[in-house]
Amino acid sequence: MKRLFWLGVGVATGIAVTRKAGRTARQATPAGLAENLGDAARELAGAIGSFGADVRAGMDEREQELRDMVEQRSGVRAPHPGEGRRTTRPRPARARRAES
Repeated sequence: MKRLFWLGVGVATGIAVTRKAGRTARQATPAGLAENLGDAARELAGAIGSFGADVRAGMDEREQELRDMVEQRSGVRAPHPGEGRRTTRPRPARARRAES
């Protein structure tokens, strides 16, 4: 019975080691390396996007603090971005061709 137990342990260990070695070998191929590089690039892009969102949120918060400070100290309401401005620019007049 002991021998059968140890045989089972040996077989299970052999299967586990073989699978791990196969997975490692697949990662060492060019396709595996490209997949790992792609995953790393996606993770980096996500981190950069998150950082950019945090920076924009901080900028908006600080801008609001500054607007409140200007309004409090001067009594003048500071315009928000886009207020009082036209969103579309007028088209310049086109010159006519000289007819000969």
